[in-house]
Amino acid sequence: MINSFQNKIITELPDIAKIDFKNINRNYLKIILINVLLLFISLSIGLFFLIDKKLVNKIPAYIPLIYSAFFLIFILIFIFIIVGFPKRKYALRDKDISYKSGVLTKTITTVPFSRIQHVEIDQGPISRFFGLSCLTVFTAGDSSHDLEIKGITNEQAIQIKEFISTTINES
Repeated sequence: MINSFQNKIITELPDIAKIDFKNINRNYLKIILINVLLLFISLSIGLFFLIDKKLVNKIPAYIPLIYSAFFLIFILIFIFIIVGFPKRKYALRDKDISYKSGVLTKTITTVPFSRIQHVEIDQGPISRFFGLSCLTVFTAGDSSHDLEIKGITNEQAIQIKEFISTTINES
C-alpha cells in the first residue's frame, strides 16, 4: 500500500477583503428604525407611568435628568444603528456564503456549503410590508443558526436558498 497522504505548507492565504460583498436592502434600515422607535415608545410610556405613580414624590428634582438621559441614550442608539447599517453585507460564492457586520466589533462569518444542514426564510410583519426576508443558515451539530442575513428581498432569499439547496444536493 502506497502512502498518498500529503500535507502541503500554505504560502498564500486567501484575502477575505477581496470578496465582492453585496449591500443589504436600504429598506431594512427603515425596519430596524421602526422597531427601535416602537421599543422606545413602549419604554417611554413605562417610564412615564413609573415616574408619575411611584417616583414623583421621592425624586422630583431628578425627573428632567432621567428623561434627558433616556432621550440621549435613544439618540445614541439611533446614530449607532445608522452608522452600522452600511457595514452589513453578504457574499455568495461557489462553495460558501459569508456575512459581515459591525462598527465597534467587526465580524465576518463564512459557512461552507458542505456544513449546511438546511436553510430557512422568515418574514416578520414589518419585513413583509417592505418585501424583505431573513435567510437563516443552519449547520450540522448546532441547535441555533450559524448565519443570518436579514434585509434581503424575498426574491434574493429564494434564489440563495435554491442555490444552496441545489449545491448541497449535488454534493
